[in-house]
Amino acid sequence: MLSPEVEAAVTRGEAVVAMESTIFSNLGLPSPHNEAALTRCIVAVRAGGAVPAVTAVLDGVARVGLLESEYPRILGVARKVAERDLAVAVGQGWEFGATTVSASVALAAAAGVHVFATGGIGGVHRGSEITGDISADLDALAHQPVVTVCAGAKAFLDLAKTLEYLETVGVPVLGWRHDWFPAFYTRTSGLRVAHRVESGAEVAAIFAARSRASSGLLLTAPIPEADELDASELDGVLQQALDDCAAAGVTGAAVTPFVLGRISVATAGRSIPANLALAENNARVATDVAVALSRAGR
Repeated sequence: MLSPEVEAAVTRGEAVVAMESTIFSNLGLPSPHNEAALTRCIVAVRAGGAVPAVTAVLDGVARVGLLESEYPRILGVARKVAERDLAVAVGQGWEFGATTVSASVALAAAAGVHVFATGGIGGVHRGSEITGDISADLDALAHQPVVTVCAGAKAFLDLAKTLEYLETVGVPVLGWRHDWFPAFYTRTSGLRVAHRVESGAEVAAIFAARSRASSGLLLTAPIPEADELDASELDGVLQQALDDCAAAGVTGAAVTPFVLGRISVATAGRSIPANLALAENNARVATDVAVALSRAGR
């Protein structure tokens, strides 16, 4: 179900930016920072000339775009909804299912929305050769016609294998005015992106020329320089968080919130402003792309 504003914008071919609800729920940023993130992202999208479309499952209905009066509902306790869980959340009538990247991309594509902004995507986990732990986000990117804008993948993942996987499944990885694959809280992982782009119009042209109409592409936008964390400090924090994760027996979907929580504590909360800044920046970049796609379509 589309909100009236989103439905009208899609019908007219106007710019729309989808956003996941996980980051705005209790599964993402702690209160009141989740509300600040929601406000900053919505303001950024509207200021750039696009319509924001937050995705979620509310009262058993898959939603693309919410009414302003419904925003408080997505700031609270949620059940996480990946693409595999969408049918369950709808079929069982979940009160609030917070959509992850994979679910959000699937809902956006079904609604005719072709640009999606998030914080960071999931990817290939370290030790995946043993556990087989690869995020469903990557499959969604390969099979849904959506431009996903992110600050790279979570830094605790195996970023080299994540890029290799994306190449294998044919997802173009672009760097927004940047030559390096960002690592969420830092501007570079030390791994190069295959292609650099300078404008939304350039991204729109690449999206139109992709060889498989059913596939998407990944646009990586590094966190603003003033907001990135110190890479050398973060390396030690990440390793300790991963060690703690292993010792606690945390696996699967529980890894991300566990590690991010440890990072927040270890950095004395500095990761939260960084998260807010990169989410807002991604929304701004996604809006540039959505506006360019809209113009190209008209």
